[in-house]
Amino acid sequence: MTAPTMGSLRVNGATLHYEVRGQGPLLLLIPGGTGGAASFDGIADGLATEYTVATYDPRGMSRSTLDDPDAEQHVVEHADDAFRILELMSPREPARVFGASSGAIVAVHLLTAHPERVARVVAHEPPLVEVLPDASEHRALIARVKETFRTQGLMPAMAEFAAGLKKDGEATEPEAEIELPPQAAARAEQTMANLPYFVGRIVPSFMSYAPDIHRMAALSDRLVLACGEDSRGELPYRPAAFLADRLGMELRHFPGGHTGLTTHPAEFGELLRKALRA
Repeated sequence: MTAPTMGSLRVNGATLHYEVRGQGPLLLLIPGGTGGAASFDGIADGLATEYTVATYDPRGMSRSTLDDPDAEQHVVEHADDAFRILELMSPREPARVFGASSGAIVAVHLLTAHPERVARVVAHEPPLVEVLPDASEHRALIARVKETFRTQGLMPAMAEFAAGLKKDGEATEPEAEIELPPQAAARAEQTMANLPYFVGRIVPSFMSYAPDIHRMAALSDRLVLACGEDSRGELPYRPAAFLADRLGMELRHFPGGHTGLTTHPAEFGELLRKALRA
């Protein structure tokens, strides 16, 4: 693995840690969940043969610090962080952007807010549950997660959240463990450290975000909606599938499930490369 060049960027209310590899047109990778820049270690080097690959820890995660640790989080502000990175690294040319999960929500908002700065967005399983016909059920899930986190703590809230993401009627017992690549296993400690922030402030805010579907339709030639092959029927799969159908777009399928980026990095990276070119 090639060691990236690291830097920090001062933005409104936070200082972002970012990493850069390679050369060529800019490709910004926006992590989701509790992941930071390191969540792309499995694919960044391969992509860096064709692109200048930039990624970062979202504000409040890992090495990106908040001025106010108790500040509420908003998709619009996170998307502005991504915009500031584009302005820093590719001030003259529109960039390609990939976002995973909550990072895909950021990527979608970035496209609709700053289309002049984005050549193409690949959004992998953005949990845009507000677009679904049964959105009220998912608002109730978010409310239960918030209340469980407040009254019972982190792990019960995570269990409530995980149960809500499952396929209808599916048992909520943990699946058989997948052996992760060594780099991914080494990130487990940092992932756990980010969990309270993710459950307490990212999940409620991001899963309440409603995208501008009319703007997405107008910009659909620059947008790729993608899901994991193994995610069919699960909640994170459904919004992208719904939007692809509504907008008359192809829904791309990547290997693995919601975390296919981590469990199948080689295949995932190659399909992402193709999606960015098409």
